[in-house]
Amino acid sequence: MGLPAGHVTDVPDLTRTQQLKALGNGVVPQQAEAALRALLARAEPNLATPSHAA
Repeated sequence: MGLPAGHVTDVPDLTRTQQLKALGNGVVPQQAEAALRALLARAEPNLATPSHAA
C-alpha cells in the first residue's frame, strides 16, 4: 500500500476497525496514479511510460 510495514498494525491497543479508520483514504493517490497510467496506456502508449531518450 505504500506505507512501511507496521505503520498502523504495530500501534498498541488499536482494533482492526480503528486501524482501517486510521488508514482512511491513504491509498487513493496510488490508485488514481495506477488508473491514470492504465488509461493513458490505452489512449497513447508513448505517454504512459517515461521516456529516457533525449
